[in-house]
Amino acid sequence: MNTLQRPAFIAAGLAGILVALLFAGAGMAMPPGAWKWFDIASEGGTALVAAAWCLVVLGARPDGQVTRLLAAGFAAIALGSWADCMDEIFAVDKSALWDNALEALVPLGMVILTAGMVFWRQEQASLTEHLKKRERLFRDHRAFDRVTQLADARYLRAHLERQRGGGALVLLDIDGFHRINREHGQAEGDRVLQAVSHMLLLNLRNDDLLCRYAGDRFAVLMPGLSEAAARDAARHLCVMVAMMRHHAGSVAVPLTLRHSCAPAGASAGRTPDMVLADLCRQVDA
Repeated sequence: MNTLQRPAFIAAGLAGILVALLFAGAGMAMPPGAWKWFDIASEGGTALVAAAWCLVVLGARPDGQVTRLLAAGFAAIALGSWADCMDEIFAVDKSALWDNALEALVPLGMVILTAGMVFWRQEQASLTEHLKKRERLFRDHRAFDRVTQLADARYLRAHLERQRGGGALVLLDIDGFHRINREHGQAEGDRVLQAVSHMLLLNLRNDDLLCRYAGDRFAVLMPGLSEAAARDAARHLCVMVAMMRHHAGSVAVPLTLRHSCAPAGASAGRTPDMVLADLCRQVDA
């Protein structure tokens, strides 16, 4: 558990125990024969699932307004459902205001959860804008590369299969990358990949898609560009990377790129694997 989940788990446990003690002290236990097992299972199950969702939200997201609203909504639903479950086991005077107040936590939690979803939608719109050059058409978190936070070759192939209309695909390869890893270590090699990916992102159009194809190779899908225009764009990218002043400690590491370019999309009449294999042969030549 992280720093958010642990106190939430303790608070949820204490709240559940206090509600159960409140019903046991103020109400009268009903005989098991009078219990409505379906209601107990459904309301108790709702409480457990909502509590689990609360912990998932706290564990999967950084702290912030959206996280707190979502977690508070799930927590209120869990506590209200737990009170509904206890109401099926203990007979409480119908005029007791505290009982009604606890049961009102369920609709209140839904209101809070709805507010959290509204802000979450706004957050997602901002993230989508931020990731515009890293993903297009569809999102798959499993396809993101750990080092560069770019989509990988699998995502690129899937995107090329869905690509409609003209465009070009550019493959970029870092010269002598194996020497950087050998002389400065893998950690420095990862820093080079991150630096190059950031420079490429800064110099791409909003409609372009940058992926880490494999190792030290990056692929750029440029929709709407002819092959000649894409080659000009690729040369510009190579120039911008060459102008970087990357240092491994106090040692300057020169960075240059090789590139190849080919038409992409259905108009090319080739499968994504055929296009990518051709680009690899060109850049290796």
